[in-house]
Amino acid sequence: MTASNGLLMGKKQTRFIFVTGGVVSSLGKGIASASLGALLESRGLSVTILKLDPYINLDPGTMSPFQHGEVFVTDDGSETDLDLGHYERFLTSKMSKSNNFTTGQVYEEVLKKERKGDYLGGTVQVIPHITDEIKRRIIKGAGDSDVAIVEIGGTVGDIESQPFLEAIRQMKLDLQAHQTLFMHLTLLPYLKSAGETKTKPTQRSVKEMLSHGLQPDLLVCRSDISMEEEERKKIALFTNVDKASVISLQDVDSIYKIPIELNRQKVDEIVVGKLKLSCKKTPNLNDWKKVIREDLESKDLVRISMVGKYTELADAYKSLNEALRHGGLKNNTKVEIDYVDSEIIDSKNTHKYLKNSDAILVPGGFGERGIEGMIAAVKYARTMNIPYLGICLGMQIAVIEFARNVAKLKHANSTEFDVHTKYPVVGLISEWLDNEGLVERRDSNSNLGGTMRLGSQECFLEKGSLVRTLYKKEKIKERHRHRYEVNNNLIDKLTSKGLKIVGKSKDKMLVEVIELVDHSWFVGCQFHPEFTSDPRRGHPLFSSYIKAAINRSKIKQ
Repeated sequence: MTASNGLLMGKKQTRFIFVTGGVVSSLGKGIASASLGALLESRGLSVTILKLDPYINLDPGTMSPFQHGEVFVTDDGSETDLDLGHYERFLTSKMSKSNNFTTGQVYEEVLKKERKGDYLGGTVQVIPHITDEIKRRIIKGAGDSDVAIVEIGGTVGDIESQPFLEAIRQMKLDLQAHQTLFMHLTLLPYLKSAGETKTKPTQRSVKEMLSHGLQPDLLVCRSDISMEEEERKKIALFTNVDKASVISLQDVDSIYKIPIELNRQKVDEIVVGKLKLSCKKTPNLNDWKKVIREDLESKDLVRISMVGKYTELADAYKSLNEALRHGGLKNNTKVEIDYVDSEIIDSKNTHKYLKNSDAILVPGGFGERGIEGMIAAVKYARTMNIPYLGICLGMQIAVIEFARNVAKLKHANSTEFDVHTKYPVVGLISEWLDNEGLVERRDSNSNLGGTMRLGSQECFLEKGSLVRTLYKKEKIKERHRHRYEVNNNLIDKLTSKGLKIVGKSKDKMLVEVIELVDHSWFVGCQFHPEFTSDPRRGHPLFSSYIKAAINRSKIKQ
């Protein structure tokens, strides 16, 4: 089918669900989108989800975690919004570069075309040029999926998101009536002093939508308490939405309950009916029921000390937080994370901050700030026999600590933090093979954005190692996001003192995994295993790590 504007829509009549948010930000559009996608997928439909970010940056790769939270990395090496992590944890389909784009990318592409003369000297405008590029990217991202859920970032009314809203308005006209559905999330604030839930913000938010030519088909109302029937009727009346399509989404103690809650209110049934989808009549929610049961049946509690640079914002480690929780689910254990700012910890006060740890973790990060505190934390974990997991930077920190305190390489460091160090056990590597066997290059003058070793890469695990036992195979694929590598020229000085190199890259040139012998559980990995963990299957590294933490907690007792 071809749209009226000439854009190819694909042989399959993909259905598009456009998700917007109103009243305030951070309502959970990403989790709502992922939960709805999980429901539709459980009915046998193929589902993908796109995130459209209105900011001007080309991608979140160079943005501070304090500004934007975690940068989620896809298999194909794209640095994307953290919501894509939610999508992958809830769906079986994998996201790619096409699943996330920004205003910056849209304008960059349009300006490239203008410079090439593609517009034949015409005046380049928001309509039609910017909106056409947005539509083109939406269609490309949808591919041949049965359903493409398209989440528009920000809040309706923001000036940045107006071109996106105009583009999806046009798509409703371009497509057949049964191919589009608009889902709008709003807030129902509860005023304790009045003892009432107020519907006016939702009414105003829908009015704002209508001003853009968009009529919501489905309203999802976030609130602290359950919506009363009279409130539902009032909202339906003033927003022109069917009463059955006004959904109450109350706060829950686990985001993994949301697919079942949406199903209880027949959201998937409403969507299937409005979009005229041919699929299973009832969803198979056994996996989600099992996840909730695992959570409810948790018998133990472990405390993980996460020593990092961005601990003021939990979203900076969103996938990691979830992966630890998944490890807890697979061990029937609750996981509590103590965030420890690596800037306030040093060799003199590590016991004060880490004495209650059942396990210690140092996550990824960039820059010199807080590095000495991380090194002190690793030393505490190593000498006190506390389970340790180092991810990306956390593995490099473990190598630096071992070099200084075991191999006695005084002032050993990474050239990221000290370019003049006598023992650069970690350094900037200029060449490496990507997953397709092609040579990629970088140097100290390369741009920060898009120049890292990114995406899914093969890793070969040493026979007899802990990680080989956990993964149950020699060759694995995990996702990377880093510039610096362990220096091969100094490896012999480390391995001769007991550091085990148990994982290497495809070309066997780069260190991927380290372990320590004579330790209860000590693993460092250059890749980010948290990006491939999900609540249904968990991840072998995190499941084993939490099991080691449980054993530690029992010894402490």
